[in-house]
Amino acid sequence: MSGKTVLYVHGFGSSGQSGTVTRLRTVLPNAKVVAPDLPVHPHEALALLHDICKQEQPALIIGTSMGGMYTEQLRGYDRICVNAALEIAETMKAHGMTGTQQFQNPRLDGVQEFYVDKAMVKEYREVSEQRFEGMTDDDRQRVYGLFGDEDDVVDTFAMFSEHYPLATHFHGEHRMNDQSFMHSVVPVIRWIDDRQQQRQRPIIYIGIETLRAKSEKCLPAASAQKAVRLLIEHYQVYFVCPPEDYTSTTSWLEQYINVPAWRHTIFTHRRDLLYGDYLIRGKRSEVRGQSERDDDDYMATLLEYGSDTFKTWDDIIEYFSRLGGQ
Repeated sequence: MSGKTVLYVHGFGSSGQSGTVTRLRTVLPNAKVVAPDLPVHPHEALALLHDICKQEQPALIIGTSMGGMYTEQLRGYDRICVNAALEIAETMKAHGMTGTQQFQNPRLDGVQEFYVDKAMVKEYREVSEQRFEGMTDDDRQRVYGLFGDEDDVVDTFAMFSEHYPLATHFHGEHRMNDQSFMHSVVPVIRWIDDRQQQRQRPIIYIGIETLRAKSEKCLPAASAQKAVRLLIEHYQVYFVCPPEDYTSTTSWLEQYINVPAWRHTIFTHRRDLLYGDYLIRGKRSEVRGQSERDDDDYMATLLEYGSDTFKTWDDIIEYFSRLGGQ
């Protein structure tokens, strides 16, 4: 997002000085992050956001919770809606978000509390019911929905995914922390930036057999998750699995790799047909459907996990660190 503007839309009772804004400015040091304090009245907040969009023309809009509800309605921009409170009025009543409320983060005007009455709840319902209005096919391909699998405040995944195909769960609660932000939001930001820039990163294919430890519990191999986090910073990473293991492999990837594997998993026995730059594969005896194929048949540089050269994932990390993204 270097040289671009990113608009962040905060949640209910928060401000433009939230922890998520700090995270955005840390991971996007060369981007302009615009994070306004929203008016508590939703019609005013949405009008302000439309004005900011006209002035700033953001390359990306990210909204969390109530901000995700607003973000969904800002048509014509690339957007990420995190734990979007698409039924905010019902959420407010269910979780005691009426009466006198304290702002969770400092606001530029110094105001520390606000009052929510029935009339304001009605306003929120009116604005939230504008969701999905005026959607276009272009919107459907430019809006991502990320929903925490431990969110006990908002659950609008089913509603969102009925309208937008780019919806998935991430490991986390309603409030994001550093880990959930880095492992879920940041990869999606990178995908959007690559598409906007028409950037083609070198491609790495990773065989599922290299990621799982050889144990009954089938936990991740040592440093495998660390390697994935490092590799996706510079490469387009895909995970390759045998077709007959679709259900179990999908479940394993969702649990241990999560968002980086979403829409980046390939089910095939024909790894020799995968065109890319690198293929990280286990020994041939460990790869079903590949034992009779010659290593020279692959259309990518082969790295054999478990070999003398690449005994561990730490060896692979060191190899790619020397390449510097090449």
